[in-house]
Amino acid sequence: MSQDARRYFSLPSPFAMKRGGELHGAHVAYETWGALNAARDNAVLVLTGLSPSAHMTSCAADPTPGWWEDMAGPGKAIDTTRWFVICVNSLGSDKGSTCPASIDPATGEAYRLTFPELALEDVANAAHAAVSSLGITQLACLIGCSMGGMSALAYMLLHPGSVRAHISVDTAPQAQPFAIAIRSLQREAIRLDPQWNEGRYDIHAEHGGAYPDMGMSIARKLGVITYRSAMEWNGRFARIRLDPEQREDEPFGREFQVESYLEGHAQRFVRNFDPNSYLYLSRASDWFDIAEYGHGSVLEGLKRIHIEQAMVIGVSTDILFPLQQQEQIAEGLQAASAEVEFVALDSPQGHDAFLVDIENYSRAIGGFLNRLPAA
Repeated sequence: MSQDARRYFSLPSPFAMKRGGELHGAHVAYETWGALNAARDNAVLVLTGLSPSAHMTSCAADPTPGWWEDMAGPGKAIDTTRWFVICVNSLGSDKGSTCPASIDPATGEAYRLTFPELALEDVANAAHAAVSSLGITQLACLIGCSMGGMSALAYMLLHPGSVRAHISVDTAPQAQPFAIAIRSLQREAIRLDPQWNEGRYDIHAEHGGAYPDMGMSIARKLGVITYRSAMEWNGRFARIRLDPEQREDEPFGREFQVESYLEGHAQRFVRNFDPNSYLYLSRASDWFDIAEYGHGSVLEGLKRIHIEQAMVIGVSTDILFPLQQQEQIAEGLQAASAEVEFVALDSPQGHDAFLVDIENYSRAIGGFLNRLPAA
């Protein structure tokens, strides 16, 4: 990727973490599109899922397609000719921000497992600091997708008055047991890989180096299975077998097309995301619980968020962040006096629908943003 588009914000030092510990000399990576107006009131912040970088969409400095390429840009749902759009890479992610693979200035060595325990509140505080550094005191809209939706809820809770409108996309106010169980298995797969070596693998290893490839592969496959729905698996693959020459020549090797599909996804991911960063962000997702802010009640926690308008989008086939949790968010924000639109989509793609079903998500997100007061 061209480094021209990626920018860095140095966090206050020390940067205190929710669960204890602090970071020194830390930073977050971010990208921006469009222009901030004179009133500085047309900013839209996007917080991402666990693995994406800040490169949400292409630009002149970096024309490579972004992870939400068809959603954001001139004339698209998130219209960069109207809005000043910011996407911040999560603190703890290896896509440019300080993370377990970064150098600890105190030792000159990578943090690895000495990185402080990470909470999504830390992700939110880091993003807020980056936004504030741009002279923005209030966002026109905060958009959070998947894990980023949880970070967005933390952002609005921890920084009252900093957001006017919110779009919640396929997220949750707290991790439910099924999501925790899946992420726990993903972390276990990584930790049980002998090459993980208590986090002391070769961070910069090329293929063949000491690196938990197998653990990361299994973790990614588990994730992909939960990101889509049984309906889509049936429709795309049924029970179609691989051609004989494509099958593995070993006992119990890959035989079905769906197995080959998962393997392809895993191979593209394994060396493209730091395993320790994955562990930290995964666990941060499990820990997040907005009920902590509402005396044990999700509704009471959500009622502490005060914004003017919100759109909450969910998909009926999402097994990782079920539609019921989107309804919880909508009810809570409405109880806090926000004007809330709830959108339940029937996309067959499950949790990944917001990355795939661009037509329906664009209609919802673009429609909401177009109805916001002109900035």
